Amino acid sequence: MSALHDWFARYSQDHQNHTNRTIHWVCVPLIVWSVVALLWTLPVPTTLFRPGIYAAIAMLCALMFYYRHSRAIGLGVLAVFAVMSAVTYLLHGALGTAPLRALAIGVFVVAWIGQFLGHQIEGRRPSFLTDLKYLLIGPAWLVSKAYDRFGIRY
Repeated sequence: MSALHDWFARYSQDHQNHTNRTIHWVCVPLIVWSVVALLWTLPVPTTLFRPGIYAAIAMLCALMFYYRHSRAIGLGVLAVFAVMSAVTYLLHGALGTAPLRALAIGVFVVAWIGQFLGHQIEGRRPSFLTDLKYLLIGPAWLVSKAYDRFGIRY
């Protein structure tokens, strides 16, 4: 079994409760988006780069991690990142930097509160408290669950 499958198996052990899993389906993507949006709002030297460059670099690093462990998971996360980038680009254009940053911070805080409530319901502490890699595993685990639902091998 690959390292990624081992991580998914251990992550699944901490996410057995249906309510906690449902909360994760909502909160994990919101947390990932909020990080993308926060990185998007960091000031950049506009003569060299455009807003979003730091988000793009972070997403590329995450994609390299996922793709190294599973091409299919990497491609699934790439699709998710593409949608999140498009949404963030549109919101940045419509709202501007400061309001987007405020929205992202609000979403980040509320989504993490949701995550911790889910784990309180579960009766288990979040996986990332045992290993920080699980902060990367959560989004990939959701992609793997979507793949399982549609019969896609990874």
